[in-house]
Amino acid sequence: MASRTTPRMASRKATRTTRTGRIAVTAALSVGVLAALTACGGGSDAADAAKTSSASGPVTLTLATFNQFGYDELIPEFEATHPNIKVTHKKAATSNEARDNFFTRLAAGSGMADVEAVEVDWLPEMLQYSDKFNDLNSPDVQGRWLDWKAKAATDAKGHLIGYGTDSGPEAICYRSDLFKKAGLPSDRDSVAKFFGTTWDSYFAAGKQFKAKSNVPFFDSIGATYQGMINQVQAAYENPSDGTVTATDNPEVKKIYDQVVQAGITDGLSAKLQQWSDDWTASFQKDGFATMLCPGWMVGVIEGNAKGVKGWDVANTFPGGGGNWGGSYLTVPKQSAHPKEAQELAAWLTAPEQQIKAFKKVGAFPSQKAALESPELAAVTVASFNNAPTGKIFAERAKAVTMSPFKGTKYFAINDAMQQALTRVEQGTSPQDSWNKWVSDVKALG
Repeated sequence: MASRTTPRMASRKATRTTRTGRIAVTAALSVGVLAALTACGGGSDAADAAKTSSASGPVTLTLATFNQFGYDELIPEFEATHPNIKVTHKKAATSNEARDNFFTRLAAGSGMADVEAVEVDWLPEMLQYSDKFNDLNSPDVQGRWLDWKAKAATDAKGHLIGYGTDSGPEAICYRSDLFKKAGLPSDRDSVAKFFGTTWDSYFAAGKQFKAKSNVPFFDSIGATYQGMINQVQAAYENPSDGTVTATDNPEVKKIYDQVVQAGITDGLSAKLQQWSDDWTASFQKDGFATMLCPGWMVGVIEGNAKGVKGWDVANTFPGGGGNWGGSYLTVPKQSAHPKEAQELAAWLTAPEQQIKAFKKVGAFPSQKAALESPELAAVTVASFNNAPTGKIFAERAKAVTMSPFKGTKYFAINDAMQQALTRVEQGTSPQDSWNKWVSDVKALG
């Protein structure tokens, strides 16, 4: 989900939060976890054998997720059809918080849930320790997911470490009422044409809107940057050897400059960092007119903009296709009930359940059967002017032509970039903030 990692009933927190000092904490955590995991090694054969046995009596499983996966109503359904299993659901507020908990408990060798959710942006970090997780390969789930989705969670030995939950194909969500008030196209087909198919055309549309409205065009440069960088094949690291190339990659600098130009120089940004209290409150105050919108974001908007009429979805995305977010369910070897845990993970990620989660919170399925389902295509959202979100996001998913490479340092590098962009919106000069980002990236080693 976004990584990832976002509810229809309440605001989904960030897969990309920005916190002061996050890079220092991230670096220290990564080094500490690596050292601890290297030192502790693997468990004994006897212990592993004991953990692979299924319990004969009632079993209580813990499920650890973050933000909103749409499981609140699915868990009782699972328990009703699996009377020998009870599920305790623990939700972290953000992907960052979940990541910290995950690696701390992994290093400690205890305390992990039976089923742990992993966001796509820190999946590569987790795969370094794939021997600490159960291989979830099974004939029952073979071919269930889009190829790129399953491949991302498969380690070098061919072990499937995670079952894919959602994906995040992107469109543009917008306030049709604000566009109409500005005398601009407002129905979703006309707005899609107005936005165009490139970032230049999207920003040009923003300048036209700004000339006729006092409402900022988009929420923040950080959120907009995220959609742009997700279209770069290898933004921060070399896929062949993992070498960090972020600070020397001209594509990264170009996107940074472009989004700063649009958001700050041209004045299109509301300067509202996603998931902040001000951002959440802005949905009730005409805070901005458009935002990049993976499927799960529809649920976030619904929760934050309750009672506000005018939101809609344009079936377009600048630069072609884009995917933001997506997560996996894993079964750590710490689990005392791996058989039942795998059963829970498989059930929650089945096409039928993923369609239900999409209806509830907008978590768009990553399963082939779900994507081809007439039930998915028929999904509409009443509060979005009955937008056919099932059809729109299925088409947006087809527009995604590549999955960007995200290595072991992607999460920390990208988090540092989000901090850099936030600094710019808070008044730091773009060059000074870029220089600080370069220093932060080099500090990661």
